[in-house]
Amino acid sequence: MAAHSHVLPFLSPATSAGFFTRLGRLIQEKAKSDVEKLFSGFSKTRENLSVVDELLTYWNLADTDRALLVSDFGPKISFRIVDTLREEIRDGKLKSGAEIKEALKRCIFELLTSKGGNPELQLGFRKPAVIMIVGVNGGGKTTSLGKLAYRFKNEGVKVLMAAGDTFRAAARDQLEVWAERTGSEIVIDNDKKAKPASVLSQAVKRGKREGFDLVLCDTSGRLHTNYGLMEELVSCKKVIAKALPGAPNEILLVLDGTTGLNMLQQAREFNDVSVVDELGIPVKFIGVGEGMEDLQPFDAEAFVEAIFP
Repeated sequence: MAAHSHVLPFLSPATSAGFFTRLGRLIQEKAKSDVEKLFSGFSKTRENLSVVDELLTYWNLADTDRALLVSDFGPKISFRIVDTLREEIRDGKLKSGAEIKEALKRCIFELLTSKGGNPELQLGFRKPAVIMIVGVNGGGKTTSLGKLAYRFKNEGVKVLMAAGDTFRAAARDQLEVWAERTGSEIVIDNDKKAKPASVLSQAVKRGKREGFDLVLCDTSGRLHTNYGLMEELVSCKKVIAKALPGAPNEILLVLDGTTGLNMLQQAREFNDVSVVDELGIPVKFIGVGEGMEDLQPFDAEAFVEAIFP
């Protein structure tokens, strides 16, 4: 259909690998060569899991599941992993602590990749593509949006930001700073009574009218237990779809990894290394620092190597 003929620069057939395919390959190579730098933020998890080496050396599987639990793998996953290891030991497939450790890493890798779907952004071929960013208060939504804009701008993508967090003036100010830093345009409604849905609708319409490649929609932080605010997100999604049928192309949920298993309930409520297994939600990006470049496409293999070096 003609309406679908517009092609985003980074998804053009001429660049067959695509922006995120190339970016994923780049970060995979970088992560493998410099795992310590990229994943230094996992120090607490690695400290909790450091006992695993010793436990596996002595084939102590009873305490291995406890070590996984302490590291927020969750009871369901921890017990499943250990049961798998026990079965493979019983069948004679694993004959040393080193082999058991490699099997453990394989189990975790499979959990991260078998049910998580496609980790690449699905933005289609019509512009503008639209991404909504959602999450709880203080979870890093606006910062993640800014870092995402930085990645796209570096690839020559024309980015429009939408300041959909109308409840916090500071959020609008923060997004304006990110727009300036990344060279992006921004839609802001300074009316204190403005509704988030109205701002997002304006942004998507402007994106269509002025030929933007991508519209990044910020939203107000909300507790997953607040039904009214959660319903507002549904309203935001509907007005975006009305302004541009088929949008939003992606809804990215920003989670703080330090909250442990509380991430599961947040993800359940927001969902129209437990999150992947329990809910089948792919991890698409991972924050590895405070810099603009520190939002990296998630690489399951590099992640497993980082926590079990």
